Amino acid sequence: MSKKILVVDDEQSIATLLKYNLEQSGYSVTTAHDGAEGRDLAIEQSPDLIVLDLMLPSMDGIEVCKELRQRKINIPILMLTAKDDEFDKVLGLELGADDYMTKPFSPREVVARVKAILRRSQAIRETEPAAEEPTDYKEVGELKVYPEQYEAYFQGELLELTPKEFELLLYLTDNKGRVLTRDQLLSAVWNYDFAGDTRIVDVHISHLREKIESNTKKPTYIKTIRGLGYKLEEPKNR
Repeated sequence: MSKKILVVDDEQSIATLLKYNLEQSGYSVTTAHDGAEGRDLAIEQSPDLIVLDLMLPSMDGIEVCKELRQRKINIPILMLTAKDDEFDKVLGLELGADDYMTKPFSPREVVARVKAILRRSQAIRETEPAAEEPTDYKEVGELKVYPEQYEAYFQGELLELTPKEFELLLYLTDNKGRVLTRDQLLSAVWNYDFAGDTRIVDVHISHLREKIESNTKKPTYIKTIRGLGYKLEEPKNR
């Protein structure tokens, strides 16, 4: 069964172009042309991924993203932004978008980005809830990560994570104690084989810290290694 993609863009030509190219790659595509319609279709149809324009009538992309995440709808979101909307890009990522691309873009690159996001998140939809408490987990301090269930717990509480946040946390856990550069994280978690925008990594690291650090200014789990990148380690004062 083909993956379902929802494209939300008020420019008819762009929506049609994306629909054509995604369908040529084997996806089933629905389009919407304003934010409220896109939000409603996302809730009703539960697509596998949303391509979401930032500037939309009725509700902008950030509001759509925010509302879906507040409803605990963690469908991966690829946000489309105008070239100079730097603040909005970061805000969109902070509110739960998994990635963004700037206009103008190559339809081919959009398809590649969609494939990369879906590769990393499809296990979430395919994994059935475990009948018994899973035993296969990775533990760092009071953090437990269950790869097969796509779940993470901190101090016994289930963390509400987007697919990309979970993938990042899992990769950090797999490489506990190792310094990982932003480019390494971008390549491993976002599957980018080209030079991407490492601010994506910084925003997602910040989001994770908000969920597992008691003081985000003085993190004890995810450490910044100045000039290099990040490292997940056991907190020293437990």
